[in-house]
Amino acid sequence: MKAVTWHGKRDVRVEEVPDPVIKEPNDAVIRVTSTGICGSDLHLYEVLGPFMADGDILGHEPMGIVEEVGPAISTLKPGDRVVIPFNISCGHCHMCGLELYAQCETTQVREQGTGAALFGYTKLYGRVPGGQAEYLRVPEAQFGPIRVPAGPPDERFVYLSDVLPTSWQAVAFADIPERGSVTVFGLGPIGQMSARIARHLGHRVIGVDGVTERLEMARRHGIEVVDASEVMNVPAEIRDLTSGRGTDSVIDAVGMEAHGSPAAKLAQTLTGMLPDAVAAPLMSNVGIDRLAALNQAIDSVRRGGVISVVGVYGGMTDPMPMLRMFDKGITLRMGQAHVKRWISALMPLVTDDADPLGVLDLTTHRLPLDQAPAGYEMFQKKADGAVKILLQP
Repeated sequence: MKAVTWHGKRDVRVEEVPDPVIKEPNDAVIRVTSTGICGSDLHLYEVLGPFMADGDILGHEPMGIVEEVGPAISTLKPGDRVVIPFNISCGHCHMCGLELYAQCETTQVREQGTGAALFGYTKLYGRVPGGQAEYLRVPEAQFGPIRVPAGPPDERFVYLSDVLPTSWQAVAFADIPERGSVTVFGLGPIGQMSARIARHLGHRVIGVDGVTERLEMARRHGIEVVDASEVMNVPAEIRDLTSGRGTDSVIDAVGMEAHGSPAAKLAQTLTGMLPDAVAAPLMSNVGIDRLAALNQAIDSVRRGGVISVVGVYGGMTDPMPMLRMFDKGITLRMGQAHVKRWISALMPLVTDDADPLGVLDLTTHRLPLDQAPAGYEMFQKKADGAVKILLQP
């Protein structure tokens, strides 16, 4: 089969690799029909090379058609249309019983000290072959796959793999009071959907970004916007818009891709040039993240407010403004999305023909799998108005 494989910084290729096969009784194999390029894939493309191996198959946002199931699977059959959550969870361990599926004890990568295994995402999370491919082996298929109806286009459902549950969790963790306000930093796919979900739930939403196309997309869905490329002091602007207080909550949907911290960007770049044996422990134990967005979130939230961090950070010793956070009484919540926890709330919205979350207005580019390298470059450079790119094998 064809698959998108990693070969170094900014070097992804579409290559022929062996077809996946059933290895365990509770496996399934799907034929992938659509698969997204995620913002966190750009971390692999740019800075997390020390945790990758040559030829690793990328991707964690797939959906498709079941081709084969293991003998222990009774809930799926060939021909079923399914979305595959990005994290792999069993559904029956202690953590899954708490609906903390991203911390599944069956698939935790204990040798790395991390949570549940992820598709297509480094040795830190199990080095499980990913879904930017023609076919995908799905472990723990007795629980993970989400069955969806035949008929509607993939774009209506594919974002249940990551974007929608991650965004729903971001809003839930933000704990916005009834008819309250929230600032969303970063209007990429997660920020867009977080903003739309918060507005759908009746909140005032202010979105912050510096990319024209992202700001325009947010405006189409009734989001107030602040153009970070024009506003010198974004937190001050947020306070001006909220009677001097700041919003009740803030969602950081940017993470370590934030612009505005040249020294940290240089540290990331230089670390990426080191041999893997040196760079990996440095990335694991030393702060190299770009914290501009998180610091702005801390300044933008009102006293006693909540910050929900959904953007991915990687450093271990990044300096945090603890005095300011303590003085303001800020609550901070974060973590990988517990995908299956939020599906019951999301499914009625994505199957509604009125499309209340605008899932059909998120994909900006649909590319054949063979064009994945160009898609990665386009997304990394935010070129050609790229907000969300889907690959179609």
